[in-house]
Amino acid sequence: MNESDFPTVIGSDAKFKGEFTFEKGAKILGDFEGSISSTGDLVIASQGAIQADIEAGNITIEGELHGNIAAQDLVELKGTARLEGDLRCSRLIVGDGARFVGHCNVGNGVNDRHGGLSQSQPAMASQPAPPADSGPMGEYDMPE
Repeated sequence: MNESDFPTVIGSDAKFKGEFTFEKGAKILGDFEGSISSTGDLVIASQGAIQADIEAGNITIEGELHGNIAAQDLVELKGTARLEGDLRCSRLIVGDGARFVGHCNVGNGVNDRHGGLSQSQPAMASQPAPPADSGPMGEYDMPE
């Protein structure tokens, strides 16, 4: 991915609250609280601090995220990532050093019309993130 893949950038000195939607790609370097919805790709940079439920095509996390995420394809947790919340995706990459507390559903069909992303409903809106002390780090619920 190069810079032209992300026509929308929220700078490191910015703080936003609300609903964020975009079509292509977005990179968040600052703080955001609310909800994010897109079919495009999202990158949360290492200095990013997000409190949101997120739906996107692919999601790369380098910074901190508190909230549930659903990707149509790939979620990548870089080594600097800190994720607290549930995630749902078709593919998952977890870098050495990344921290993840929550439940995870990964695999083909996870985000099909029966269990995942839809244009009319937010992903996991009725499933709050688990409390930080809900279990050991890295606990996964894998589909059968």
